[in-house]
Amino acid sequence: MNQMSWPPQVPPPQPLPAPPPMPVAFSGSRGEFFDLVKRGAGLEFVTLGFYRFWLLTDIRRHLWANTHVYGDAAEYTGRGKELLIGFLVALAILVPVYLGYFLVGLEAEHIQAFASIPLIAFFYVFGQFAIYRARRYRLTRTVWRGLRFWMTGSGWAYAARATLWGLLSALTLGLALPWRAAALERYKMRHTFYGDLQGSFEGRGWEFFKRGWWLWLLAPVAMMVYPLAPFIYGAFKAIEWRWWLSGIRFGGVRVESSLPKSALIGLYWKVIGWIVVLGLVFSAYLALAAVLVASMSGDSFSEFFKSQEFAKSIPLLVLAGIGYLAFALAMNIVIRVYLLRDLWVRVLGSINVSGIETAANVSARGGMANALGEGFADGLDVGGF
Repeated sequence: MNQMSWPPQVPPPQPLPAPPPMPVAFSGSRGEFFDLVKRGAGLEFVTLGFYRFWLLTDIRRHLWANTHVYGDAAEYTGRGKELLIGFLVALAILVPVYLGYFLVGLEAEHIQAFASIPLIAFFYVFGQFAIYRARRYRLTRTVWRGLRFWMTGSGWAYAARATLWGLLSALTLGLALPWRAAALERYKMRHTFYGDLQGSFEGRGWEFFKRGWWLWLLAPVAMMVYPLAPFIYGAFKAIEWRWWLSGIRFGGVRVESSLPKSALIGLYWKVIGWIVVLGLVFSAYLALAAVLVASMSGDSFSEFFKSQEFAKSIPLLVLAGIGYLAFALAMNIVIRVYLLRDLWVRVLGSINVSGIETAANVSARGGMANALGEGFADGLDVGGF
């Protein structure tokens, strides 16, 4: 009689547990970044500011390359030449607009009191368009694990939404700002992709409002009591960063931030302190330059200032211009160190990322965007980093 044999029962494979949330790490040194912006400021001085396109590219490369998510660093692939070309093309478009509006204003002097309103409205709308297109450029130059981010959507559709929400915010004295931020971020994120993984934004205006409504009440007080402004603004930016980061999603990838309200206040106070110090140094430099020019003219210091030569002195104007440029570049160093690098590090230190396994099998998608949007943002002084 044959005996029947049964195969051994093999338990089904258990799914691997999801990796725990991991913090985002930053590996760059402060000294290295300071040397980078210090050298860049010197080259900006020599090139009358035109080196800023290459400096901005170097700064982004430094920050991106030292930002590690699950052990993998990001990469910035943009080039300074792209930013320069984008700026020059944008300038070629914006300058005729300024000139044409100026000529129209000369022909309509009887309504000159209201002539600036349409121009301001135009550049506000155009500025929102530039912000959207600049973001698209930066995303297509951002690579992680060999795949780039990219973006679709219409810059003009975004500008229309931003304008309508801006009007509502003005009518509500700023109360609608949280809902404006949420609506605009939802539009941006649903058109943002990592490979074929679509982004989304889960932050709600009501959540933002609940966290920061008391700052809205204190804002008028800060305008009258200046020392309170850094506390209020620093707390507001910390709340905004935490709310924004905690709403970002890419498929199953979730970002959470635990940034405390007081995390950024010290940075703003340090910048204010440096402004005071650099302002005093600049004032002393101007006084020494005036004394030097007066001694060269052969007049006493008091007589030089009473005469018309003071206002027409070319050497004094040249020295003052050089001093002002040096002061501005020194301020740029301070702002880039404290409100760019240090702020970047503090914000990153509050982030945890979970669900990263859903980004393991993402396919490459999307094309490159040109730098024209970044050029418009630079020309209109509305560009973010």
